[in-house]
Amino acid sequence: MTEPFATSARSTVGLEWELMLADGATGDLVPRAPEVLAAMADAAPARYTVTGELLTNTVEVTSGVGASVADAVHDIADAIAAVRRVTDPRGIELLCAGSHPFAQWYDQEVTDKTRYHTLIDRTQWWGRNMMIWGIHIHVGVEDVSKVMPIVGALSVYLPHLQALSASSPFWAGERTGYASNRALVFQQLPTAGLPWPLTDWPAFEGYLDDMTATGVIADATEVRWDIRPAPRWGTIEVRACDGMSTLPELAAVAALVQVLVEHFSRELDAGRSLPTLQPWFVRENKWRAARYGLDAEVIGDSAGSQRAVRAHIAETVERLEPVANDLGCSRELSGLHTILTEGSSSERQLRVADEYAGDLRQVVRHLIGEFRDGPTLHEHLARLDGR
Repeated sequence: MTEPFATSARSTVGLEWELMLADGATGDLVPRAPEVLAAMADAAPARYTVTGELLTNTVEVTSGVGASVADAVHDIADAIAAVRRVTDPRGIELLCAGSHPFAQWYDQEVTDKTRYHTLIDRTQWWGRNMMIWGIHIHVGVEDVSKVMPIVGALSVYLPHLQALSASSPFWAGERTGYASNRALVFQQLPTAGLPWPLTDWPAFEGYLDDMTATGVIADATEVRWDIRPAPRWGTIEVRACDGMSTLPELAAVAALVQVLVEHFSRELDAGRSLPTLQPWFVRENKWRAARYGLDAEVIGDSAGSQRAVRAHIAETVERLEPVANDLGCSRELSGLHTILTEGSSSERQLRVADEYAGDLRQVVRHLIGEFRDGPTLHEHLARLDGR
């Protein structure tokens, strides 16, 4: 099969953010996405979109194509404001994390779409357990020959992205002991999880041939890797991250992805090879980041050298600062230092649970409050400028 890769401007950015809908009084998830989307159906065209997802307790907001991270994040902020104009009068709150602290899978409704019913019919219990929320970050790649090498290089940094965004320490009312339980749940789907180590685009096309010929997938959109090519958009899409609670955090992680992709693209332009790890090291790193979050030690090179992920993130930010300056996202990228200092959402949720003797409704209230009252990107950047 020949899989065309769309034309896309280099290092442009697109964002997708999956949001939970919750009862404002109890914090329980509510199956009201169809109602919300119907109320928004006649809205004027905008750069953003708001759509449904697998479960009726979720809406997804998607940016337009941004020349910068800030452009894409501003689209997301506009989308959230539009959603709130519908949800606030209805007593529906918005929140985001990789998992809901106490919701049960059997209480949730599946959106009435053929693709979702097909997914559930095939995956059964694991599919019904997909109570997960994440962010997806698209970065444009101008040359299809770069795509698979960059996907492989990004896999070296998958634990860094997963640790920064970790926000699912609770699952169905249980404290899991994992910073990102979502990471391990999501990989149970048959085409999810780590990308296969394919070296070039023809190898990816061969993979698609095998998977479609055997009926595993219908097309490339059903490849749900943690980092995947998105041929329709001409992008590489990072899907490894848990849902994040605030716009500055979203912007910081998006900036890291954009900077990494551009850095690797420049390395290829210069004729240099990109970093890779043995697949077994990549798998181990993913587990460590899911288990320990920002406290993880990760395997950093093919020789097996190990580093504290917090320290390696800080070093990476410093090393790639010139690329961030060129892309105009250095201030957004600097938000990673806040996450490293104050902790990921997973750490913050655990602190709230400990403060309230394990009351997970207080954790949900905390997440609702962070999402509603957390700083906008404008406010966050203004604070940075005032330092």
